[in-house]
Amino acid sequence: MRLSEPRLLVDINGLNALEAIHRTGSGIRIGALARHVSVAASTEVGDVCPLLHEAVPHIAHAAVRNRGSFGGSIGHADPAAELPACILALDGRLQIASAHGERSLLAKDFFRGLFTTALAPEEMILAVDIPLAHPSRRFAFEEIARRRGDYALVGIAAAANIISGRMSDTRLACFGVADTPILAARTALICEGRTLDDDLLHETQESIAAEIDPRGDVSCSSATRSHLLRVLLVRVLKRLGVERVHEPAA
Repeated sequence: MRLSEPRLLVDINGLNALEAIHRTGSGIRIGALARHVSVAASTEVGDVCPLLHEAVPHIAHAAVRNRGSFGGSIGHADPAAELPACILALDGRLQIASAHGERSLLAKDFFRGLFTTALAPEEMILAVDIPLAHPSRRFAFEEIARRRGDYALVGIAAAANIISGRMSDTRLACFGVADTPILAARTALICEGRTLDDDLLHETQESIAAEIDPRGDVSCSSATRSHLLRVLLVRVLKRLGVERVHEPAA
């Protein structure tokens, strides 16, 4: 895309260890070189974070999913991409390395601006850790694109605990609306302790319209994105309210 002109390119495809996807004591670790198709096929990913299973088929087309990598998409930090929003909704933690050592960083602190992240020039992503979900955790993913496989005009990756019909710890990661994926924190707070009903849907729609002022561009105006965001919010909240409880594998 000619966004940079590096003087040196290093091929890391031979680092097979970075392709690994495996369970940990606290969740699952997805290697930076895991291909999108591998993430979609992984039963471990489906058990721990079904949100990723739902989102990956929306990424581009089969040829891209066969070669594109999990860490590559996150490091590229396109604000309309699916995976950055998903790891934000899942409260993922990135494992980062350089010649000077390793460090970890929460997804909420990783994305800094348009195609800009907290990675230093000499650093690379090793893996992303996704925490094990509470048994009551539910997930929903929705996006609108001009054509299947295009970058999303607007999208939401959502998660919430549903206990006795009441929502808690709701996370609404919106993408395609700003220079980075963003959490609609004030809107999510409205859901705390509430059951899904028409009043909640109305209040959250009004809230997200006030909380997020989407950017406009040649593909879509700000007003259109704001409308689409409200539409998708209703869809994900309804799905969170009716889908089965997530039951991680033993």
